[in-house]
Amino acid sequence: MSRIMQYQSSFTMGEFDPLIKGRVDIAQYTNALDKATNVICIPQGGVERRPGTQFLLDVTDTLGTGIDAQNGIRLVPFEFSTSESFMLCFVKISTGASNNVRMFVFYEGNQILNINSGPDYLPISLGNIDLDRMTFTQSADTLILIHPDLAPTSVVRGANNQSWTVVPITLVSPKYPFTPSTTEPSANITPSSIDGTATITASSGIWTTDMVDQYIQVKNGFGRAKIIEYTSATSVKTNVEVPFFNTNAVNSGEWELEEGYEDVWSSTRGYPRSGTFHEGRLYFGGSKSLPSALFGSKVGDFFNFKESEGLDDDAVFSILSNDAVNGITGLRSGRDLQIFTTGNEFYVQQAEGDPITPGNLTIKAATKSGSKEGIMPVAAEGGTIFLQRAGKALREFLFSDVELSYQSNNISLLSSHLLKTPKKMSFRRATSTDDGDLLLIVNGDDGTIASYSIHRTQKVVAPSELITDGTFEDCGVDQNDIYVIVKRTINNNIKYYVELLDDDRTTDCSLQLFDGSNDGNKPTSTTITGLSHLEGKTVEVIRDDIFIGEKTVSSGQITIDQIPTTYVELGLHYDVLIKTLPPEPKLPTGTMVGRLKRIVDCSPVLLKTQNLAINGNEINFRTFPNTLDTGEALFTGRKRITPILGYSKEVQLTINQTKPLFFTMLALEYSVSGSQ
Repeated sequence: MSRIMQYQSSFTMGEFDPLIKGRVDIAQYTNALDKATNVICIPQGGVERRPGTQFLLDVTDTLGTGIDAQNGIRLVPFEFSTSESFMLCFVKISTGASNNVRMFVFYEGNQILNINSGPDYLPISLGNIDLDRMTFTQSADTLILIHPDLAPTSVVRGANNQSWTVVPITLVSPKYPFTPSTTEPSANITPSSIDGTATITASSGIWTTDMVDQYIQVKNGFGRAKIIEYTSATSVKTNVEVPFFNTNAVNSGEWELEEGYEDVWSSTRGYPRSGTFHEGRLYFGGSKSLPSALFGSKVGDFFNFKESEGLDDDAVFSILSNDAVNGITGLRSGRDLQIFTTGNEFYVQQAEGDPITPGNLTIKAATKSGSKEGIMPVAAEGGTIFLQRAGKALREFLFSDVELSYQSNNISLLSSHLLKTPKKMSFRRATSTDDGDLLLIVNGDDGTIASYSIHRTQKVVAPSELITDGTFEDCGVDQNDIYVIVKRTINNNIKYYVELLDDDRTTDCSLQLFDGSNDGNKPTSTTITGLSHLEGKTVEVIRDDIFIGEKTVSSGQITIDQIPTTYVELGLHYDVLIKTLPPEPKLPTGTMVGRLKRIVDCSPVLLKTQNLAINGNEINFRTFPNTLDTGEALFTGRKRITPILGYSKEVQLTINQTKPLFFTMLALEYSVSGSQ
């Protein structure tokens, strides 16, 4: 018999794709897991139980049965500053022609009530749109909602947190020749100057107000001007784009009027698909009729996109040029203005220190991955993460100082199985060395969340899967707070809940009661009320750090054995599962691949852990004189389990929890015995 020690000191590769479990030859194998469910891989190398969730709002109970669930319930962060940020929850209702959306507001994990001195939500109208496709961008106290079937709409916080307005934005739209045509008016015209801003006088009354934004074109090529202002039937003001040969009269028949120019945005032509603020301008990208067009506002005049005299601070406009029409799906302000489309990734090339102007707007094609519409790219450590067009890969758009060009790297190659028709993506930036950046992707297929712990400088992209008793419908990040929309079945009824991930909780949809808590003070009797949101559900109960078992909620309450001394938590169970990959160590005589083998013993290295079981063996965390009427103390150190029985060709360790208590594993040491 041969025996070898295995030491897995890192889990920073997270859950491995089943397609590559046989790749024992690659370095990532030793840091990966077969399963990582309801855990978070931390960038230092360990793995910990994911936070539980705090119940905040029963949207269904507030709005009744009129929720239009097919068109989405959407979380949108409103971030004024690092110290003042909110989470907005938009819910579409199927009843009523006007004010068809309800907007709820949350601040620091609490719902803001009595919005605008009315109900606990703001009734607004966003038209008949699919909320799942809505994107957004923000500057200071103004958030802009963007959707291809919705005129850009502003959300503005007023003088206090309870005062909010949501209104369509009045845009000064540029023009585009959707239906071009030419006419030859019977009149001579005379420009006042050959370039710049010129007044053009006609020999007879041919000008009308609807000719503004149309073009005057001299047939010999010497002279092209855009009409920018109607003065009279014989006089218009123009912006000369191609200089006239001189200021002499141009005879009738030698010039023509180009017409058919319309507002680029309208209910007919569609509205922008995406937007971002960049270097003092608001940029919009894509629309129904102009899917590959990029528009930039005047500098400092964010809602004015009208082309003017070509000054440096005037509005900018360009249509992406490529082999195929690539509809713009996302914009992001980073090192450069980055443009994501259905087929390519582009950027606006700028010389260092030079602003973007109408005269120097240059768009360069970078990579050819394509991105998914409706899912906004997010910033991560100098790069930009986006979902590839089919939703089967996560890519990082990053400028390489070595190559002096942008690269589009697949960062989910080893875990693409966790991406199952993604529909939402959010990003939480690390605020301390104790946690890492966290990318959360809500899957439409099964309502799970693909969670990626990311630390790019350490080359950490550690995926895991988050599940709950129900389905995740959306997630949103307000600074460091992670909100989720969860669809649950409660007492045979479908419910939509707003919940908040909380590091101090180990159950879902939970109520946590202690003196001064957000949920409420600890009870003064053994009967605990306020659980109507969990009616008919079996809940796990933790009292004073002791897991006392499960209770079924009836009439919105349960009864426990004794009054809590410090606190009580009640919520839904969620499974925690870690499964190692089969160890395949190399031996002097070959490898253990294909041999019968077993794990002789196992020693996990733990941090602040209260409960853990390995291959069905419960670890005892109680030590004398710690009695059963006190909670398990938080343990830090090494625990040894032996024996672990059973021979197999693919032995694995299965790690789970039988109690909803805290758990962090830093490393795993075990010995493998194999047959000759």
